[in-house]
Amino acid sequence: MNARRPRGRFQEGPAISDENPIDYKNIDLLLRFTDTGGRIRSRRRTRTNARNQRAITVAIKRARHLALLPFTGDHVRLYGADD
Repeated sequence: MNARRPRGRFQEGPAISDENPIDYKNIDLLLRFTDTGGRIRSRRRTRTNARNQRAITVAIKRARHLALLPFTGDHVRLYGADD
């Protein structure tokens, strides 16, 4: 029989608040949700709910389009991927 672990309530990460809103101009906040390679981190890693994850994704893509955030990390641009 496949015993499943009970799931607890999903807890919000501490990064998002009324004083620190999700916005494409809030670069310090958006950098918390990207890894060193410049990729958007998953919900499981950032501990955000689905609504905030979608807003973060849109904000990161807008900031990239306006050249406020890089599409890749420095080491990827300079030396290539680690594959």
